Amino acid sequence: MSVEPLKLSSMVEEVVRIAVSAGQEILKIYDERYQIDHKDDGSPVTTADVRAHELICAELSAMTPEIPLLSEEAPHVSVSERQQWSHFWLIDPLDGTKEFIKRNGEFTVNIALIEGTRPVLGVVHTPVQSLTHFGSRGAGAYRAVGDAPAEQISSCRYDGAQVRMVASRSHSGAPVVAFRDALALESGAPVDVVNMGSALKVCLVAEGQANVYPRLGPTSEWDTAAAHSVLSEAGGGIVDLDGNALRYNKTDLLNPWFIAFGDVDYDWPGLARRAGVRQID
Repeated sequence: MSVEPLKLSSMVEEVVRIAVSAGQEILKIYDERYQIDHKDDGSPVTTADVRAHELICAELSAMTPEIPLLSEEAPHVSVSERQQWSHFWLIDPLDGTKEFIKRNGEFTVNIALIEGTRPVLGVVHTPVQSLTHFGSRGAGAYRAVGDAPAEQISSCRYDGAQVRMVASRSHSGAPVVAFRDALALESGAPVDVVNMGSALKVCLVAEGQANVYPRLGPTSEWDTAAAHSVLSEAGGGIVDLDGNALRYNKTDLLNPWFIAFGDVDYDWPGLARRAGVRQID
């Protein structure tokens, strides 16, 4: 059973409120001394991650007690259990913990509603900028700053000339360089590369401020789902290197390498192949 678009539109307003509240909780800790721990994979987790997680889960559970939750800070749900879910909330309470620790402001709160294997609602809130991107199936994508009215956003077409590419501030490497060089060769112009952290990279493509974001490295489903929903509603998409749309609630919660883009008619996976880019396990 799917959630009706009208209900999704009303739900997204409440999810925006929850994300902003979580962002306010994060900012209380941002300029203070706080504890930094490390997970089993070596990635950092702070007091802010935990407090945002607790707030979001409590608020979503009160709003939709019938919909289960999966958060980066509480990922230990069995595969057999979660693959019985028709809908679930997929949450990254603080995406870009490394950026939070560096205090560069490029971290976000990500909340998505997954239906089957696809995100149908997404909210990406950037606390330091009081900036929120959101979208829900059939209702378009929007950008709001502070209390100002939200403005609808759309991705841009790529005409094969000058191109702007977003790249991860913390994860780059030879495959990204190869993709960039192939893009420059085919466009006949230098590629304008913007380095940025967290889900903001996908949101920049959704706004039409960048053409493409090749993520040729590891991510998890909670890193991408909310921004994926925003980008889809803005007219763009996210596919793996074979051209298949990202899917969610897989047996393995790690994403394949992917390309996020604004123009769905351009052959971005073909460009990756021509660049010799192949996923390295």
